[in-house]
Amino acid sequence: MSETDTVKLTLHASGAAAIVIDRPERHNAMTIPMYEALLERIAQCERDAAVRCILLCGAGGKSFVSGTDIGYFTGFRNGRDGVAYEALVEKVIDAVERIALPTIAVIDGWTVGGGLALATACDFRLCTDSSRFGAPIAKTLSNTLSARNLARLAAAFGVPRVKKMLMLADMLSAQDALACGYVYEVCARDTLEASAAALAERLIALSPVTQRAVKESLRRIVVERRLDDEDLIEQVYGSEAFRDAVKAFTSGSSKR
Repeated sequence: MSETDTVKLTLHASGAAAIVIDRPERHNAMTIPMYEALLERIAQCERDAAVRCILLCGAGGKSFVSGTDIGYFTGFRNGRDGVAYEALVEKVIDAVERIALPTIAVIDGWTVGGGLALATACDFRLCTDSSRFGAPIAKTLSNTLSARNLARLAAAFGVPRVKKMLMLADMLSAQDALACGYVYEVCARDTLEASAAALAERLIALSPVTQRAVKESLRRIVVERRLDDEDLIEQVYGSEAFRDAVKAFTSGSSKR
């Protein structure tokens, strides 16, 4: 199996699509070809009008995604290599975050470093009770995260928890993540897949116009510190979906 084959896409009749990182022997650590394959799988979903929700999963039950394969860093010569690497990671995280469809991270096991960034870029997260979350780079690689990824983590966890994860190399438990709202639900392992499917079904049943606008507005606020939204408001209120919903609602009200 090639490295690109370790990023698999499955389309479901429900309108959900599952992208699975399938490299459990390396705790689903990402290589550069795998990052590129992930971008292509996302593009495939966005080209398919039948896809209404995307689930991002890790295979094996031990890890969601454990970040970038450490072997990649052995070729680094200076700090500029780090700048280029963080730009690559940002390209991937940004692509996940900009998906117009609702996204769900389905987490079973450790979610570390770049894997934590990927999960955070999704709209919702479900996990098993054995899952753990962190970026213990202060005791492993002695590297850092980009400011944009720190902004995402701070918005999702709060600054004090992010400092614990990065400066003290603490790992948060599933219950910790649930308590602060980072995960939507903590599930037993044998119900995780069904719970993710049920959440996807709920999302698919609701307005994609609203979901798309909310996602983009929040992305601008958190990552770019922007409040401009006139284009989004115009798209929503000018949409056929809005007009049809108003007509249906008012027609129903007149009959009561």
